[in-house]
Amino acid sequence: MTTPIVLPWPLQSLLEAVARAVLQPGDQPHIDFSRPTGETALVSPDSMSWRVFKNPLSLFIGGVAAVIMELAEPRVRTGIWEHTSFRMDPTRRLHSTGLAAMVTVYGPRATAEAMITRIRRIHDRVAGVTSSGETYHANDPDLLNWVQATAGYGFVQAYHTYVRQLSASERDRYYAEGVPAARLFGATGAPGSEAELEALLHATAGRLQRSTIVFEFLAIMRSAPILPLPLRPAQRLLVAAAVDLVPDWVQALLGLTGHGLRGWEAEAVRQAGALADRLVMETNPAVQACRRMRLPADYLYVHRNAVGARP
Repeated sequence: MTTPIVLPWPLQSLLEAVARAVLQPGDQPHIDFSRPTGETALVSPDSMSWRVFKNPLSLFIGGVAAVIMELAEPRVRTGIWEHTSFRMDPTRRLHSTGLAAMVTVYGPRATAEAMITRIRRIHDRVAGVTSSGETYHANDPDLLNWVQATAGYGFVQAYHTYVRQLSASERDRYYAEGVPAARLFGATGAPGSEAELEALLHATAGRLQRSTIVFEFLAIMRSAPILPLPLRPAQRLLVAAAVDLVPDWVQALLGLTGHGLRGWEAEAVRQAGALADRLVMETNPAVQACRRMRLPADYLYVHRNAVGARP
């Protein structure tokens, strides 16, 4: 069994700031994940999703990996780069995306459903033509399937690689849990297992293309003021960790081979990820959501042989 820990105040305070920066930044609308008491989320507290999404370090890494893969698809890439604020205000855009993920997993069901409806309406206005003359629409189910698949892959693979190894059945359970929410977003073919994820990746392989935009995105993520100043140098490591998560064949296609972590850096990231998985932080939506469901604050931080079974 792994037990949660509380660090000395200065370090705990710094890491609370990291969690707040990644999971619920001050420049976004405040979501009270602790209320209303008893209201369920789209996913249950005993899910794999609630455990995976509680870790701010793996969420950052997984989110960057997901965007790398999204940008490999020309229609998705054009929609992101021409209709979002990634270039002008990458920090705010990252925060918006992270908050949407938190609400989808931990938010009260009514709040999550209302947010998804708003996002769908925004996507209704996102359409255009790629440089090669292909039309795209943000609510196209095929594009939404790719976005949902890469996001699901990024988050679970980051947790599996840099926090705690998950069994094949745990990973399949994670993908299956995400299908109902994906359908609300309009992704009617989001993968419900690792095998379905692999099938979708390879079915899309012929559409993926190298682009300088991927390198521009990575440069932004290395330098944008996302983490608190004392931890800013670690962003380069986290971005490199994200590159390493991208399947080797996609890295080669995008020209990213050799842009990942070096030797000791991977172990350093794993140690940090494992530590983050034991820290119960009141700023974390996961902890607040547990309180909403009348569960102990450390409910998601005590690892057991069976997910959801109390010791």
